[in-house]
Amino acid sequence: MNLTRREFLEVMVAASAAGLATNAWAGESIDWQRAPSDFYDISPFGNVSLLHYTDCHAQLRPVYFREPDVNIGVGDMQGKPPVLAGEALLDHFGVEKGTPEAHALTFLDFAEAAEKYGRVGGFSHLSTLVKRLRADRPNSLLLDGGDTWQGSATSLWTGGQDMVDAQKLLGVDVMTGHWEFTFGDERVKEVIENDFKPNGIDFVAQNVEDRDWGDRIFEPYTIREMNGVPVAVIGQAFPYTSVANPDYMFPEWSFGIRDDKMQQMIDEVRQKGAKVVAILSHNGMVTDIEMARRLRDVDVIMGGHTHDAIPGALEIENAAGERTLVTNAGSNGKFLGVLDLDVNDSGIKDYRFKMLPVFANMLDADPEMEAHIEEVRKPFEDQLREELAVTDDVLYRRGNFNGTFDEVIVQAMMEEMDAEVALSPGFRWGVSVLPGQPITFEELMTQTATTYSETTRNEMTGADLKHAMEDVANSIFNEDPYRHRGGDMVRTGGVRYTIDPHKPMGQRITDMEINGEPMDPERRYVVAGWADVHQRHDTPPVWEVVGNWLRNQDTVNVGEPYLPKLKNVEGDPGLAR
Repeated sequence: MNLTRREFLEVMVAASAAGLATNAWAGESIDWQRAPSDFYDISPFGNVSLLHYTDCHAQLRPVYFREPDVNIGVGDMQGKPPVLAGEALLDHFGVEKGTPEAHALTFLDFAEAAEKYGRVGGFSHLSTLVKRLRADRPNSLLLDGGDTWQGSATSLWTGGQDMVDAQKLLGVDVMTGHWEFTFGDERVKEVIENDFKPNGIDFVAQNVEDRDWGDRIFEPYTIREMNGVPVAVIGQAFPYTSVANPDYMFPEWSFGIRDDKMQQMIDEVRQKGAKVVAILSHNGMVTDIEMARRLRDVDVIMGGHTHDAIPGALEIENAAGERTLVTNAGSNGKFLGVLDLDVNDSGIKDYRFKMLPVFANMLDADPEMEAHIEEVRKPFEDQLREELAVTDDVLYRRGNFNGTFDEVIVQAMMEEMDAEVALSPGFRWGVSVLPGQPITFEELMTQTATTYSETTRNEMTGADLKHAMEDVANSIFNEDPYRHRGGDMVRTGGVRYTIDPHKPMGQRITDMEINGEPMDPERRYVVAGWADVHQRHDTPPVWEVVGNWLRNQDTVNVGEPYLPKLKNVEGDPGLAR
């Protein structure tokens, strides 16, 4: 009997699930260990517990998600978390190689380890874990860091209602936002009034104001009592929403970091008796670390936006010379952060922090949540399950430069749109697909589903192309943490270049080539793109373009994704490729 590569891989996945060793086939350099039976037995500690997930990007079902192998740091951030990758990240936090945690935190032997441990996340399994932890932690708070309503076909098609209802079932207490705002200001207010408030969910964001009058749009904080301890949670929505996303969707709202006003909120909740002050942030972790340094009287910043899977709480010296903890809980429902605090009248005496990977094979599905997920998906199942092509490679996005799924997107755009160049945003969301598996329409939508995914086809001069790329690079590799907007470098098709992340704006990118020829600053090139933040377009969405291309491919073989020539990065522990 002759097996195709896809059929062979499916056999090996089944063997792995049955407990058979597959290392000999995979050629692994790592001996991946079985997960211990007490993997989720986390003893309670203290009297205040904060459970935190963020950036789930509307993934109700378990997924695969590969962490980055290129995550370069600049300035004071270089060589420190969160800009570490692979073994450097494991070594920094003392995580043993070959463990389930090591797989969840890194890209190492990703396909082989993913076949052993299975998918991660999924709200049914997350719900089971939350209930299990809460049984030992009475009155704990569940914090949602935002980017919850965007990232799937079903969330797009239901206006985020599938996720809103899942949040209510999960027992979310407090939320802040980012991509939620791209459903429009009226939709956000509608959810808060009709879904959140009647169910005791607080949407908090101290840094979103009326553009003309400066009035706050949302409640800045909430104070909850937990086992007799007043706990304040102050919201910090993504401060660059009106730059990174279309501001015509929320034309009367203004965003920013607003440290001074944050400090006012901290002082205010302290005056109201808060013994614990937590900031629920969507700044991005690098920005959160800098914010922790600048503020006083903050106990913890639990952050999101940059999808950093960091297994420890960072202890940062704040403006008062005291300790502020900074945590981040990864993305895609893959992790749940658990912060246990021992608090008395004087404040926090001690803490324990654990970031738990949510392995779907190790947690039963919560029946109530599972019923909800099946119901909301039912009208769309046939469309979601359509198999577009089969991949010979691991398809992924996350990393400073092109990932393999990005290569699929830019190649499809260039061919389908007859363009010399393709530019695709460096979004950090989008699930992974293992070798031999079909690329379904649902998986394509995890890469492309936004409320403004229309394609564009324009002419740009070589000089304009370079300027656009320099602008993105300045956001990612800026030495000032407050100038980071998150995301990764714009993905390029037809473009090759050299980049020095440590250079200033306008000087990072050199030696640009367009389709093998030196870039001509004066020449006009045909450029395909998508997700224009400036205006709406009456053009096909990018998933339609890429879907059409994939349907004609049968199999997809990407190989190594494009990595530009890197300068001045020798020894950077964020560079593992």
